[in-house]
Amino acid sequence: MFALVESGSITQFPNSNKGITIGDNQYPQSIYTLWTEAERNAIGIYTVEIDETNKKNQEFYINTGITYSFGSNKVTGVYGTATARQLNDVLYTQSEVDADTYQAPHAKEGERISGATWVANDVKSTGLKTYYKKVFNQQAADFLAKTDWYVIKAADVTSYSVPSNITTYRAAVRTKVNSMETQIDGCSDVDALITLLTYTEDSEGVVSRPLGEFPDEVV
Repeated sequence: MFALVESGSITQFPNSNKGITIGDNQYPQSIYTLWTEAERNAIGIYTVEIDETNKKNQEFYINTGITYSFGSNKVTGVYGTATARQLNDVLYTQSEVDADTYQAPHAKEGERISGATWVANDVKSTGLKTYYKKVFNQQAADFLAKTDWYVIKAADVTSYSVPSNITTYRAAVRTKVNSMETQIDGCSDVDALITLLTYTEDSEGVVSRPLGEFPDEVV
């Protein structure tokens, strides 16, 4: 990415796939690939340097746009302070329901359902905690589904019993997902949630995360 600087101010971000006219002079597209940075700087074109110090994981934060500036003979783009995404669900208030500003969950933007009765405390927007609890509950359901046939067979065939290792495994999956939900609910802010979910490697090369893992699947 390049910027054209004229009289100390950024005037445009030229398309490096085609040539450019600066004043009375025309320059070919090749200036972006064949010229040195110093040669481009001499005619006012600078490579944009993006400072990502303030940029954060978009899964957990809303990043700002980039602000560009020229100084110390270079063009820099800087992100502003990122805003953490909401950790907890936002609920409709009674005043919103009374004012008919309520929108049904899963409805299209602005959609109202005639004759429906709404109540306060329905979810207005889902927070990160609810999102991740749903993710791990779905993983638990997927793990359990692989051994569901044992349970179904035991229900259909009176002479058959679910093997004890399967029963133990299924109970362990449920216990683990319940523990994961408790850990997620215990996060006081977004950074705590990030720490909970982030894998790190210890001095012995073991990779793990504070949230832990589901038990190994049984064969």
